[in-house]
Amino acid sequence: MKLITWNTQWCRGLDGLVSPRRIVEHARGMADFDVLCLQEIAQGFDAMPGAPGDQPAELAALLPGFQLFFGPAVHEFDSSTGRPQRFGNLIATRLPVARVQHHLLPWPADPAVGSMPRMCTSVTVQSKELGALRVMTTHLEYYSQVQRSAQAEALRSLHVEACAQAMSPPKPEFDDAGTPFQHKVHTVQALLCGDFNMPATDPAYAALLQPFELAGGSRQRLHDAWPALHGSAQPHAPTFRLFDRRYGPDPVACDFVFVSDGLVPRLRRIEVDGATQVSDHQPVLVELG
Repeated sequence: MKLITWNTQWCRGLDGLVSPRRIVEHARGMADFDVLCLQEIAQGFDAMPGAPGDQPAELAALLPGFQLFFGPAVHEFDSSTGRPQRFGNLIATRLPVARVQHHLLPWPADPAVGSMPRMCTSVTVQSKELGALRVMTTHLEYYSQVQRSAQAEALRSLHVEACAQAMSPPKPEFDDAGTPFQHKVHTVQALLCGDFNMPATDPAYAALLQPFELAGGSRQRLHDAWPALHGSAQPHAPTFRLFDRRYGPDPVACDFVFVSDGLVPRLRRIEVDGATQVSDHQPVLVELG
């Protein structure tokens, strides 16, 4: 299974051109992906640079054969026209889908900075090679350490909760087929990706990877796929500020892929495209088998 995660800067390249088509074509050039996780997708924010249009609709047209799930962290309305304005993350997949969930992340007050709500979108897919797999994508707060730390803790808690559900599902007699109480697909297998807006040295990164114990005594945790595959001696390839230094002088890795315990031995490849400039972030490709 091949997955690409990419903060697209609302599909805006460093040349100022806004083009969902260019994003999709470049991702296809990297791999014949099964899942595409995109952050910073816009709809209705015409005043943003490049005047992005209805990007979820544009992406749907560019990805025939894929189901698309847009999780807007921001969902507001233009004060003059009443038109909806949405901004957030999108997961596109050609794999069979069992469940979709959108989780708003904590947004504690921090008057020292400007900020916006953040979201984690989770799509449980059925992979022939891997079985049921929760694919989660997110984009954490950039300006506020307080908010980013709370959001990282919440992501870990979502994984803990999902694993507990998988280990202790409702009894079969509670399966009310054809109603919202019908059987749910639960799994401990998870892949969490996106733009975490922090380096691996951030305390929130370490908090996200803290192990936890499930009923029966089994211990679980999330693992950063890069050191899991390449070893801790090889630094993360940078994913931000390679070409655009407005946000800092040095390149940094802040776009990660985390996997659950059982997926670590299934990792085959993880790489960063460090050359493209069709966004201000670099895309990350991971392959599991």
